[in-house]
Amino acid sequence: MTPAARREAVRWTGETYGLSERRACRLVGGARAMVRYRSRRPADDALRDRLVAFAAVRRRWGYRRLAILVRREGMRVNLKRIYRVYRAAGLTVRRRQKKLRAVARPVQPALTPTSRNHWWAMDFLRDALATGRGFRVFTLEDLFSREALALEIDFSLPALRVIRVLEAVAAGRGYPSYLRVDNGPEFISQALDAWAYQHAVQLVFIDPGKPIQNAHVESFNGKVRDEFLNEHWFMSIQEAQILGEAFRVDFNTVRPHSSLKYLTPLEFVRSLAEPDPPGARRSDDRQAGQGVASPSITSSSGGGTDQLFTAVASSPAAPVRPQDQEHGLTTARVT
Repeated sequence: MTPAARREAVRWTGETYGLSERRACRLVGGARAMVRYRSRRPADDALRDRLVAFAAVRRRWGYRRLAILVRREGMRVNLKRIYRVYRAAGLTVRRRQKKLRAVARPVQPALTPTSRNHWWAMDFLRDALATGRGFRVFTLEDLFSREALALEIDFSLPALRVIRVLEAVAAGRGYPSYLRVDNGPEFISQALDAWAYQHAVQLVFIDPGKPIQNAHVESFNGKVRDEFLNEHWFMSIQEAQILGEAFRVDFNTVRPHSSLKYLTPLEFVRSLAEPDPPGARRSDDRQAGQGVASPSITSSSGGGTDQLFTAVASSPAAPVRPQDQEHGLTTARVT
């Protein structure tokens, strides 16, 4: 029996049978000091109001991330107190679970990212407008810093459009050493293979039907789905693109990440004290005649872009680099 229940039992016994407090405590088995105790805990109204306000905007955030937002406002609050108020306010996030099936998956050896631009990963998502017309979402993530590098949204995202997005990202931070992808038609295309060969980017393909081998970007896709796509009802593709870019910026600058010790990707990158990633290959360092112009990523595909990689698409197979031989990685060429 909890102290609160014992106090209630003492009160009820005294009022019902006319017993004194001393006899009621002896009958119930509680101390008089416990019955007379009055909590001196400060009121939780201000904390509750802030948690409710944050949860109204970040509906899919749990109490740990909301606690970071509360502390950013200067409130010094214990995490256990935040959890108690969070539960009492009914803010617990209901998990959206899928039906799980036991499937035997072989363990795929993978390299651990050691710096920015060491490993990138990319994938696609699907959603639909309010009118029912479907659209695609191209996601790109740096696996070391957890930065959302791109969130491209459009009705059609062919291989050349993917390359234009990669070029736009690489123009500001350099090219990755490895790029993990699945076996989708955009990723096994000759255009992407030629682009990777030209910039010495090693394409690492997962086994067909094994998305767990690209678990980092699948986790990122889950957050995009849960915190962005499921939270909006898009009336137009332009609205989806604007809100998608706003979510990407918010993801990098506001959202705490548990894998980064609850720092944002921007805070984590600043903590590294690295102005440039080690060995980053900047686009302006490429040799003359090997560069590819980077068109605007907001424009639609087509309009002469089919000839963008005609020359490099027929390039010979990419040589295996020494570091690839060391880790047993090779590039699958598409013919």
